[in-house]
Amino acid sequence: MAVIPSSLPRALSAVAAAAVLLGVSGCAQQLSVENADVPAWKATAMPSASGIVAEDSGKILNAQPIDHSENVPAGKYTLTLVCEGGGKAFLAVRSGGKELADLGAACYGTPESRKITLPESGPLELSASSVDAPLIYAYQLVTAG
Repeated sequence: MAVIPSSLPRALSAVAAAAVLLGVSGCAQQLSVENADVPAWKATAMPSASGIVAEDSGKILNAQPIDHSENVPAGKYTLTLVCEGGGKAFLAVRSGGKELADLGAACYGTPESRKITLPESGPLELSASSVDAPLIYAYQLVTAG
């Protein structure tokens, strides 16, 4: 029969306590979406860019998509999406009934980008959504250089 040193259970208890404290402190630092200042967050989370032809930001407090429409000239663009609050956000982009992009971003403040081409000028339908609400999001469509 093996003998367990008496210090081992204390060491394991200390490790478990440290893990719990780290977990709690991580939760305490999470963004409060309901009280978030979206413009201030967007200013630090979204890369600055010139040539923006469409953009939006806000809070997704439930699973309902947030739709936006913008008339955009034909051309090549960079689409960027960023979100915060945990989970994942999605941005669907359609023109003339055809899907141009479906971009997803993990909601930890890291922007995700994708190149898209709009073959002809016209209305662009953008729909931000998430099943992981609540979260805050921002996107921008920028002329590709």
